Amino acid sequence: MTEAETRAAAWLEAWDSQGIHRTGTAGDLAGAGWLAAEAAALGAKVEIEEFALNRLDPVAAYLEIDGDRIPAVPLFDALPTAPEGIAGRLDLAGSDAEIGVVKLSPNSASTRPFQALRRGTQHRALVFICGGEEPGLALLNAEQFRTPFDPPAIHVGSEACDQVLAAAARGAPARLVADSRCNAAKASNVVVTLAGCDRARLPMVVMTPRSSWWQSTAERGGGLVCWLESLRALLAAPTPGDVIFTANSGHELNHLGLDDFLERRPGWDRPAGDGGASWVHYGANLGAAGGVLSLASNTDALRRLSLGELTAVGQPPDDMPPADQQPFGETRDIHRAGGAYLTLVGSNRWFHLPQDRWPATIDLAAVARIAAASARIVLVLSRSRS
Repeated sequence: MTEAETRAAAWLEAWDSQGIHRTGTAGDLAGAGWLAAEAAALGAKVEIEEFALNRLDPVAAYLEIDGDRIPAVPLFDALPTAPEGIAGRLDLAGSDAEIGVVKLSPNSASTRPFQALRRGTQHRALVFICGGEEPGLALLNAEQFRTPFDPPAIHVGSEACDQVLAAAARGAPARLVADSRCNAAKASNVVVTLAGCDRARLPMVVMTPRSSWWQSTAERGGGLVCWLESLRALLAAPTPGDVIFTANSGHELNHLGLDDFLERRPGWDRPAGDGGASWVHYGANLGAAGGVLSLASNTDALRRLSLGELTAVGQPPDDMPPADQQPFGETRDIHRAGGAYLTLVGSNRWFHLPQDRWPATIDLAAVARIAAASARIVLVLSRSRS
């Protein structure tokens, strides 16, 4: 094992041990403390930028069919039911049944068809069977977390798919419960500012999300390794301009952490001519076992640099979407505002599933290669910006 792989393995194993990293929970707090300590150990001065949220805490969630209760998790941007739930006939979405059933991918939350389905439904409640590449209870990100809306909705695991679809086919009577409470909580972004001496240079932001539904070791871990290796490289070779590292909570709740980061730094998401920063985003699933790597950027220079560095370490991207295609994750927000960005993101068979755990879902050598290229990209960019 190389030194870089040894560092990555230690970081990933530590991350996995912290528990579920959902925003504002104990695991999220543990992740922030751990990452701050690791950054400080590299020699960085770390700031914790807290933000408030109304954390949704499920009380009871299930679908009851013929006396059998199928465990569920509520959608975090849907309104709750009363404790007794909603009773009625079960059928596929689009019917006149009280409870509609939909089968979809855990990547569906930000798509227009999904939003149109939820906004336009006549059902009193919805059941989502999220089928990923592996079986399990995959969850949808809460794109409308700040403004939850009817109807109440739950996720059930893919193992229950046949049972639920068979019940829907016969219009079985069912009861859906999505009882939850909102509690005041705090979450935080871990921020490091490396100040340059040239105040005329535009700032650069190196960003990765650090919250998720479960442990999410392959989903979030590779990005965190890239973030730490990039920080390590810049601490060893100071740069002329300001570089700000941020690892944000609130990812699965429509990017609450990025919103807070930008509220403190208004305009940084805009184009460079309007005073915006340049952004490097380490997204989901970097180095996930069996995954593919995608490189997205809206500038030719960033695409060329990143392609060259990834190829040099033996990890060329499998996919490079067109510059005008909206990316996934937090740089979706930067793309909409017109800012310049580079995003690295991968695929993951265990995406949004509780089985995404160390070491089974990790390709350690791939993580180390992507992190080495990422550190080089950031180092070159930090010296070339004007």
